[in-house]
Amino acid sequence: MDAIIRLSQITGFSALTWQQGVMILVGLLFVFLAIFKKTEPLLLLPIGFGCVLANLPLTGILDAPSGIIYLLLHFGVESEFFPLLIFLGLGAMTDFGPLIANPWTILMGAAAQFGVFVAMLFAQLLGFSILEAASIGIIGGADGPTTIYAAVALAPHLLGTVALAAYTYMSLVPIIQPPIMRLLTTKKERSVVMAQLRPVSRVEKVLFPIVVTIVVSLIFPAVGPLIGMFMLGNILKESGVVERLANTAANDLINIVTIFLATSVGATMQGDTFLTTKTLGIVLLGLIAFAFSTAGGVLLGKLFYIVTRGKVNPLIGSAGVSAVPMAARVSQREGQRENPGNFLLMHAMGPNVAGVIGTAVAAGVFLALLGR
Repeated sequence: MDAIIRLSQITGFSALTWQQGVMILVGLLFVFLAIFKKTEPLLLLPIGFGCVLANLPLTGILDAPSGIIYLLLHFGVESEFFPLLIFLGLGAMTDFGPLIANPWTILMGAAAQFGVFVAMLFAQLLGFSILEAASIGIIGGADGPTTIYAAVALAPHLLGTVALAAYTYMSLVPIIQPPIMRLLTTKKERSVVMAQLRPVSRVEKVLFPIVVTIVVSLIFPAVGPLIGMFMLGNILKESGVVERLANTAANDLINIVTIFLATSVGATMQGDTFLTTKTLGIVLLGLIAFAFSTAGGVLLGKLFYIVTRGKVNPLIGSAGVSAVPMAARVSQREGQRENPGNFLLMHAMGPNVAGVIGTAVAAGVFLALLGR
């Protein structure tokens, strides 16, 4: 009987709290959405399973110095190593051709940062410090690596929460954005068929990452590492002389880092720290930021629609958030709902990749004024 009692005391059931139980169910919900609803499985599946792992008691995976999740969080996330590698891979996957062909779409990427500043203001009104508010605001850019990068410098104690919110809303782009897009546009606007993009030369594509790296890094030195790695990946792709390196960055490297980073983000959803009023408030502010960012891009798209007398489809403005290429695919899907012959994907990729630069610039402003 003593042995049975001792055995019952060392099982995880004896230490399982209701908060951990709730978060395990949340993690399983993410896994369900990823597998059976195919809702951004590359992110939601490792995030959900990481949440489950983090809330299983007595496993030691979060314990210093050798817990596997502790090592991933400490050496990969808190050191900003994983976000930089993700940006390298994203650069190798990105085609700046649509942005170069229509440089005016960079304004949509800027307009889609509106939610960053709205959420920052709301956070301050709710009593968060200016550094915390800036970290929360960056969620509105829908860019997980940039959110992590800024949070580590400005409010490291909020790292887990803001990273989780950013990646969660990135995953839920196909669910969150469409209602906002339909609310702010008319059927006529959503049905607009845009003219084909002009061809972009190889020289333009090679010069673009070089020029952007130099200009942005000189203006905002703090964000130089992010932009530098992003553009390094892109020039590997566009140079045409290092195909093996470009393929590695765009496939094997980014896939491996995504597993580690997304699992680490999910593991920050620990029941005892996550289910608090403050944490849930940050998640809600992140949703507000993302909604206003989407609205900002769409409204500028409507302005372009008016100025060009109906030649620009406002839906591409919603892609100004930096969830690449998810937001662009949503613009394409919503356009085809109204007009099956409408193909907006390449047009939407212009503001989409501009949004990556825009979010990095917003982070650079915060880091320059408030942080390092």
